[in-house]
Amino acid sequence: MGRTLLGIYLNDHLAGAMAGVELARRLARAEGEWAGNGKLERLADEVTADRDALMEIMAALDEPVRWLGIWAAWGVEKLGRLKLNGRVVSRSPLSRVVELEAMRVAVEGKLAAWRCLRVRAADDRRLDTGRLDELIAGGRSQVARLERLRLRAVTELFAGGTPGAQPESGRDQQPATKS
Repeated sequence: MGRTLLGIYLNDHLAGAMAGVELARRLARAEGEWAGNGKLERLADEVTADRDALMEIMAALDEPVRWLGIWAAWGVEKLGRLKLNGRVVSRSPLSRVVELEAMRVAVEGKLAAWRCLRVRAADDRRLDTGRLDELIAGGRSQVARLERLRLRAVTELFAGGTPGAQPESGRDQQPATKS
């Protein structure tokens, strides 16, 4: 078959990246006004650029893209829109929270892939350590921004939108800042 473990790993992340791009774009369309200042639109652009960076890295490593898995992930993302959210045909305030959480999980996964490649870069000169460091820093920034938006959405939905109100649990509210 000629498939390497790294190739399988990267294709799995590419499939996730394709679904992440779709989710980021949908979130920007649906919640861009709520987030304000083009925050979600910029995030969608960054997620798209990160997907493209992954494809460039795969090419540099001579790892082919397995399109069947990519299209399957795209379809799964579309099916994910059918989740129960307390409404039949429209978005509910819960949709915002769940999608922000899904985006955060997706970005955390992407960050893990960048870190994995950064480790491999110590022994593989085809990988640009400086570029990987930039991608890691960008991922950290994305996680922090998503967490701020997620906490705002959670507060508005479950704490009655009271200014300064805290979500139920005070634990795990701040994103990790160390790699």
